[in-house]
Amino acid sequence: METSENKILSVCGTDCGACYCYGKMCTGCNACEGKVFHAPEGQTCAIYDCTVNGKGFHSCGECDAAPCDIWRRTRDPKYSDAEFEENIRMRMQALKG
Repeated sequence: METSENKILSVCGTDCGACYCYGKMCTGCNACEGKVFHAPEGQTCAIYDCTVNGKGFHSCGECDAAPCDIWRRTRDPKYSDAEFEENIRMRMQALKG
């Protein structure tokens, strides 16, 4: 999903274009249909799977339950609790525009 600011947003609101992995080890979750490098091999990211395959949405921004427990279980371990909550807030803000 591209925004008016030319950000490449994943279904969970991550700006793929701003990620150091994008274009190197990752094509972005939309391009690889959720089979991102950090998901177990051959498996789809749980957030992508729920949003696109399960609910038929383009992004979590369309879901009234977001951010949900799947988001909380799909956490980058580099974040502290406070950083993770801020990351969720920023991603939701990006999705809601």
